Amino acid sequence: MKTDGIILDIDGTLWNSTPIVAEAWNEIIEKRDDIPFRFTAKQLTQLFGRPLPVIADMVFPFLEEKERYDLMNECCEREHELLRASTQNILYPGVAETMKALCKKIPLFIVSNCQSGYIELFLEKTGLADCITDSECAGRTGLSKGPNIRLVADRNHLQNPVYVGDIDGDRQASEEAGVKFCHASYGFGKVERKDYVMKEFSDLMTLFE
Repeated sequence: MKTDGIILDIDGTLWNSTPIVAEAWNEIIEKRDDIPFRFTAKQLTQLFGRPLPVIADMVFPFLEEKERYDLMNECCEREHELLRASTQNILYPGVAETMKALCKKIPLFIVSNCQSGYIELFLEKTGLADCITDSECAGRTGLSKGPNIRLVADRNHLQNPVYVGDIDGDRQASEEAGVKFCHASYGFGKVERKDYVMKEFSDLMTLFE
C-alpha cells in the first residue's frame, strides 16, 4: 500500500511501559491515606491511550477535580523519573530496527495522548529521534488524538497518511482525522474495524511503500 507518512502511537504500539509506570504511580499514591488501591501493569493497559485528565477522572473520581489532576501530574513526573533511570528494554520486538530502516523510505511521525515530555523521553531512551520527522501530543496542544493526527498531517502536507495504534480509541481518532488506520494487534486492545493489521511491528516494512 502506498503512503506518504506513517504516524505512530507509542504505548502498546512501540513499547510497553506499564510495569514501570505502575511502580511510579504507586510510589505517589502510597503517600496518601485516602487512596486504598494500587495500580497494576495490566490495569494500566486498559487505561492507556486516553488523555490524562480522562484517566484521572476514571481512577480518582472521589477527589476534587483540581486535586485529582494535580495528583495525576505528580504521578507522571515520577513516571518520567523512573523511565529515565530504567535500563530495561521495553520496546516491542523489531521496533528499533524497523523504524531505522523504514524512515529511509517513508517519513515517520508520532502522535500520542500523553503528557508533555513523554515523546521526547521515549526518543531519548530509545535513540530513535533521528527517525521521527514530527510529533504531537495532547499535553502540548490540549487537543485529543484525532485533531492532533490531523494537525501533524496538515503541517507536513501529507496526502495519504496512515495512523498506527493498538486500541479502538486509536481507530476512532484515525476516523476523526480522516486517515487510514493500521492496527497493532499485539498491543493493548482489540479493534473491530481497521484498514490494515500487523501482527508484529516489522510487518510495516512489507505493508507500506
